[in-house]
Amino acid sequence: MGTAVHSAQVDLAEPALVPIATGLPEADAARLRRAYEFAVSVYADKLLGTGEPALEHALGLASSLAALRLDAETRIAGILFALPQYLADSQDKLVSAFGPAVAALVAGIAKLNQLRMLTRGLPGQEAGAARSSQAEVLRKMLLAMVEDIRVVLVRLASRTQTLRFLARSPDALRRPYAQETLDIFAPLASRLGIWQLKWELEDYAFRYLEPEVYKKIASMLDEKRDERENFIAGAVAGLDAELRAAGLRAEVQGRPKHIYSIYNKMRGKSLDFSELYDVRALRVLVDSVKDCYTALGIVHNLWTPIPKEFDDYISRPKSNDYRSLHTAVVGADGRALEVQIRTHDMHRHAELGMAAHWRYKEAGTGRAASVSRPDPFDEKIAWLRQVLAWRDDVVESVNRAERFKQTAPDDTVYVLTPQGRVLDLPQGSTPVDFAYRLHTDLGHHCRGAKVDGVMVPLNYRLANGQRVEIVAAKTGGPSRDWMNPALGYIHSSRARSKVRQWFNAQSLAETVAQGRAMVERELQRVGMTGANLDHLAQQLGYARSEELFAAAGREEIGAKQLQTVLRGAMPAGAEPESLLPGKIRADATGSGILIVGMDKLLTQLAKCCRPAPPDVIAGFVTRGRGVSIHRRNCRDLQRLAELQPERMIEAAWGQRNDGVFSVDIVVQAQDRQGLLRDISEVLAREKINVTGVYTQSKQHRAYMSFTVEVSDLEQLQRTLALVREVQGVLTASRR
Repeated sequence: MGTAVHSAQVDLAEPALVPIATGLPEADAARLRRAYEFAVSVYADKLLGTGEPALEHALGLASSLAALRLDAETRIAGILFALPQYLADSQDKLVSAFGPAVAALVAGIAKLNQLRMLTRGLPGQEAGAARSSQAEVLRKMLLAMVEDIRVVLVRLASRTQTLRFLARSPDALRRPYAQETLDIFAPLASRLGIWQLKWELEDYAFRYLEPEVYKKIASMLDEKRDERENFIAGAVAGLDAELRAAGLRAEVQGRPKHIYSIYNKMRGKSLDFSELYDVRALRVLVDSVKDCYTALGIVHNLWTPIPKEFDDYISRPKSNDYRSLHTAVVGADGRALEVQIRTHDMHRHAELGMAAHWRYKEAGTGRAASVSRPDPFDEKIAWLRQVLAWRDDVVESVNRAERFKQTAPDDTVYVLTPQGRVLDLPQGSTPVDFAYRLHTDLGHHCRGAKVDGVMVPLNYRLANGQRVEIVAAKTGGPSRDWMNPALGYIHSSRARSKVRQWFNAQSLAETVAQGRAMVERELQRVGMTGANLDHLAQQLGYARSEELFAAAGREEIGAKQLQTVLRGAMPAGAEPESLLPGKIRADATGSGILIVGMDKLLTQLAKCCRPAPPDVIAGFVTRGRGVSIHRRNCRDLQRLAELQPERMIEAAWGQRNDGVFSVDIVVQAQDRQGLLRDISEVLAREKINVTGVYTQSKQHRAYMSFTVEVSDLEQLQRTLALVREVQGVLTASRR
């Protein structure tokens, strides 16, 4: 009896298999029928979480895959999508019955389904820009989680079928699916260029989230979708005939604009429905730019153009190099029709290049400028869309399947926090990289990690979809072993930079502690333990006591100098208050600096501004270190002059014995391999001695600081000009 029922079900449903098998060879159609019979025996009366019968869902999504003209393996996998949920040892049975390719696709679908709770929880977890950013990471993760892009296509078709079924469900069930669709699946379909699913996903989701607005716009259209499509079909046929009669080889395409797109345009541009001229649209593809303008004349001759609704993006391309002719005309029924005219090359650029439709639609005016710099992930998406476009030209199923495989981005790994947030990290990242990505302090205190609930070593390589939990200590810091590349604890430049900063800070703290001990020891020696340390630092030319301690720790300030200041005496025996400006200039021997009123006075060039000829300079009399020479516009000098104007003294350049001066130059550049080498070669050619270098890279931007010795500013300016000519250098200037 059970067998009889089974046969009856197959016979009754056979008409439903006709559209699913469209375009397949007889052998593949037979495999499809066997898959259906297998699904009937397993699904039986099983219901999905939405309440939809599993078999009904399988047939619906397989129909969408057939409409996309995907291969037999993908359609079979769509029918058997829920098999792992209901059948033990499903993988082995699938391999035996339908081959390893179908089994791998079904396994990939099951793997993606594991992310459903994560993606559906997004609206409640995030808000505003944070939600948008997390949705973008989730969309990338969906692609990275699979080895075969066809799995993503099945997932999109499955969501489309779910939204179709939810049309007869209550709002409480529909809204979470609708929001998730707008956040994740519709943008992903758009990026892959699957317009057939994109408009349906968006319209259903919009209908469920904003039913009143949806009904209002639908009523404004005053025609059903099939009527609009019939109009477009007639317009395509009429224009195509006119173009052929003129001897123009052209491809005319058309489709009515869907409701969600209309809503977005009205909202984004603050337009009334009556101001929209592209509710119905045609696209004309020709061979040359000359043909574009010829086709434009034919369009305007066939229909009445609407004034001020013509844009020539061929002679004046958009900033992202988008090129096309846009015009709006009044059709035969008195309603507006938009027509876009472009060459095939322009169309490929618009669909697959920097001006791709989804990029400027999603970016909006705020991000439009950013599309000029290609993103590796965006380039991968463009390649995927080319793969989809090739499906009509590839005859052999094996070759087509190979093109679909191994298309996920391979330079990023997507992992989850214990709370379900998704983080994108460089491929090869470890739990230490993960910890520093979450928070710097968490990285410093990281002592262990759990991946999917299992303890792993800190140099464990993370994989897509894993949930990571960090075991942290309350105190302590990173290990020096983390900086050893051979041990593999750190992969990301962010984590490496944070660890380096921590150890640099520790080194500075040790230096300050040593300097503090030395200063306190000298204070105790002269019986001045209660002295004001900040005041003492200012007397020595430092803004704060910590700077004084650091200088003492580096031995820039010696015990003798401290004692001299504490006793209120200068090295030459004169009090600093007696060093007042006079009218006689004398050369301070060996220093190359003329000090008004003093001969053979100890001088030093200030490190804060590093003056060099012909800078206008001035001196400040310190206690124990002679006269500090600054540029007149130096902020530190101006602050000291306000506090102690009596210590200011005039100074000018004399004849320096060694003929060189130290200056600091800063360079900003696009980071690349060999950048430091190229800049160093410029400095070497100019015979400039480099005494100090500091470099830092952040977000593909290099920041470099050089301390160099020059004979004068003319040599410095010539060198800076040459540095600016180095490839990738953005700015080069004196500090």
